[in-house]
Amino acid sequence: MTADELKAFCKEMKLTYKELAELIGYGEGAIKTAVSTSNVSRPMERAINLYTETLELKAELKEANKAKEILKTWIKS
Repeated sequence: MTADELKAFCKEMKLTYKELAELIGYGEGAIKTAVSTSNVSRPMERAINLYTETLELKAELKEANKAKEILKTWIKS
C-alpha cells in the first residue's frame, strides 16, 4: 500500500487519520508518519486490509440476516 492509497482509503471511508488509527490499533502519529514518509509498513497495511475485510463481512452478514427474516416470514405464511 502506498501513501497515496492510504490517503485515498481514508477519503473514501470518510475517516480522519486519527479515526483510522483508533480502528486499526495504531496511534494517529503512526498514520501521519506513514503518509508523510511514503512508508506504510506491512503490519499497518495488513491491519487496514483486515479492517476492510471485517466491514465487508459485516455487510454480508447484515444481508444474510435480512434474507433469513424474509424466509422466516415467508415460511410462516
